[in-house]
Amino acid sequence: MTDSRTGTYAGPGPEDRSELVLCSDHAGVRLLTLNRPARLNAMTPELLESLAEAIAAGEADRDVRVIVLTGAGKGFCSGADLDLLAQGPDALDSFSSGFEAQRLFAVTQRMSTPVVIAVNGAAAGAGFVLSLIGDVRFASTSAVFLSAFSRLGLTAEYAAAWLLPRIIAPGRAREILLSGRPVSAREAESIGLVTAIGDDALDLAMKWATDVAAHCSPASLAAMKSQFLHAEQHPLEKHLVESLAWMERSFRWPDLAIALQARQQQQPPRFPPVA
Repeated sequence: MTDSRTGTYAGPGPEDRSELVLCSDHAGVRLLTLNRPARLNAMTPELLESLAEAIAAGEADRDVRVIVLTGAGKGFCSGADLDLLAQGPDALDSFSSGFEAQRLFAVTQRMSTPVVIAVNGAAAGAGFVLSLIGDVRFASTSAVFLSAFSRLGLTAEYAAAWLLPRIIAPGRAREILLSGRPVSAREAESIGLVTAIGDDALDLAMKWATDVAAHCSPASLAAMKSQFLHAEQHPLEKHLVESLAWMERSFRWPDLAIALQARQQQQPPRFPPVA
């Protein structure tokens, strides 16, 4: 894959000069890479801020059709940096009150751009929750998911108790969060936590994202993400009424005619960005 452009997002604080989150574009796919491999991409408030900014920039870029998030090196994200954990409550408060968590752990649910997570190693603690913010997940065969909150005397952080039961069965989600036990890649696939596993999680994620970026209408993707959120908040009858309204709107978009013409010409569709 050839990058059309590259850039870096770095947050405030002591790691200002570090490349905390790497960014590159590949045919409509924005790839974001957590870049603290020596620390297994452990979280700091600066890293969270950098990632929130990078995701917001991807959502604002009309050329970006799908966002993929992964980690550099051997791990996806090992959770909060142990150096900060050792400093006690005052230092740890920066992960909650010092960081506007909605900008990262809630915003992806409302975004029009699909977010894909490539879990290339351990996703532990808050890193486990970070893997839940995507619409789709892929994992390497060596990946492991570990909340560990209950084993550290902590609670379900960053809305994990809301996110996980909406991905897998609620009873299974309760068991995993309450026990804090590790979940292997194979089990994650069997319970629907990830779509597929393989030797290279990023390769799986990029193939999925590239296909969607090339063949799916951005307007359709944005509408469906809105519909997912609406469905969480309303009963079936009300959601059905809303879906009928979406249908009537989509009938009048140019996207259907573009798709039909592309099929007739046996060429990829050239859908416009979301208006």
